[in-house]
Amino acid sequence: MSELTTDQIADEMFNLVKEYAGKKRFKASDLTKEIIAKHGDSVNKKDCKAALRVLMDSGRCVYGYAGGSFISLPGEEGAAKQ
Repeated sequence: MSELTTDQIADEMFNLVKEYAGKKRFKASDLTKEIIAKHGDSVNKKDCKAALRVLMDSGRCVYGYAGGSFISLPGEEGAAKQ
């Protein structure tokens, strides 16, 4: 199996967060475990940490702090739940 790039790992993490948005909150460690379980030895914690940084820096995901820290999609500005 070929090594995944940091951007590929970030894309997979983003897809997980997007798929479960509103249903499940992922901690950074939860996302790391999911990716490592899926790809085994081709991915390590350091790769996942770098991928999380890519997600945060790009603005595709943000850290939320409600009962602990978790990764989520950024909220829409000025949006109120209707």
